[in-house]
Amino acid sequence: MSEHVPTCIVAEDEPLLRRALLDQLAVAWPQLQVLAECEDGASAVEALAGHRPDVAFLDIRMPGLTGLDVAAAAVDASPATQIVFVTAYDQYAVDAFERGAVDYLLKPIKPERLAATVERLQSRTGNNEAAALAGLLERLGAHAGINQHNDNAAPPLTWLTASAGRETRLILVDEVAYFRADNKYTTVVTADGEALLRTPIKDLLAALDPTTFKQIHRSTIVNLRAVAGVVRDDSGRGTVRLKSRPETLAVSAPFMALFRHM
Repeated sequence: MSEHVPTCIVAEDEPLLRRALLDQLAVAWPQLQVLAECEDGASAVEALAGHRPDVAFLDIRMPGLTGLDVAAAAVDASPATQIVFVTAYDQYAVDAFERGAVDYLLKPIKPERLAATVERLQSRTGNNEAAALAGLLERLGAHAGINQHNDNAAPPLTWLTASAGRETRLILVDEVAYFRADNKYTTVVTADGEALLRTPIKDLLAALDPTTFKQIHRSTIVNLRAVAGVVRDDSGRGTVRLKSRPETLAVSAPFMALFRHM
């Protein structure tokens, strides 16, 4: 029987930092196979569900879905995956990380700290990861979105301008029910209708308040305040009902973890 090759995904929105972590992993754990390099939380969730890696290295602060959101999705999408949070900030309840089924790395990552993390990962089986991770995320308040904003980051969008035919509309972000990808642009949907925003949905996600707006599909961002209810089907996917719109929105299976407590 062939020896198991350990696998991982790496999620970090800064390309240089992502490359640096990959280079350090190649030295600290040469046998580790990197299955996906993710630049945002949404692609990390999809990589978890698609690959079910042994380990996921998750930057906590990413646009849209944070590392905490991705970890919450992992409880259902890939329950055996061991989680390692990567952060430049130590206010994320480091003591809780040390007691949980996850590990953490503080930036800049020191080789000796990464070596200790690798040793810890190799010694664990991962069989009880999901239950312990779910409990840890509850204690951290992942679903409340605490401490998700970088103190130096620009404040989230409060209004935007979008086109409806020849008319340019000023739309308050709080009035948006959801955003839908439209080729290189984004359709803005409110209770009153639709308009076109000349910004790709990926770029828009980084400018929205992550405690209010969540990506539920590669092509859809929903305003949680506009959600009336969520129904899960037998396949694990879901359907969102809106308060002010008649249509429903599809939720990809990995993103259903965002609605666990609704």
